[in-house]
Amino acid sequence: MKLNTRINGKDYCLEINPNAMLVDVLRQAGLKSVKFGCGEGSCGCCAVMIDGKPRNSCITLAGLAEGAEILTVEGMGNPQEPHALQQAFVDSGSTQCGYCNPGSLIAAKALLDSNPNPSAEDVKDALDGNLCRCTGYVKRIDAVLSAAKAMKKSKKTSRGKK
Repeated sequence: MKLNTRINGKDYCLEINPNAMLVDVLRQAGLKSVKFGCGEGSCGCCAVMIDGKPRNSCITLAGLAEGAEILTVEGMGNPQEPHALQQAFVDSGSTQCGYCNPGSLIAAKALLDSNPNPSAEDVKDALDGNLCRCTGYVKRIDAVLSAAKAMKKSKKTSRGKK
């Protein structure tokens, strides 16, 4: 079957198996930030945003993304121009093995999109379900709070320019 979707701002028409999970389809399309972890939706490393909402792609049938807008970490930024969250994760040392970073970044982006001034508790809640074996969670919480401040400062600076 055909899957017509938009991924990271680019239109795709992909030939998929009707039972294919979205994680597999995205990886076959070359989006390697989307990781396969538990296959049960409990570790968060496969998270992507679908129409602005974080979803675990390992438990989402690819066909359900028909006509949807999908965002992966590749669509957030790149090494030359990283998203504030990506930069904050690097700066805070939250990126050791990196396996859980994409899901955590997606969860954090979803939080900051809906709440640009979160508390530490808000961040903890948003990152719940994103397992990290290397750095623990304090550095990730600090990174999200730091990114929120940087994004707020960037908005103020860009508003002041004409």
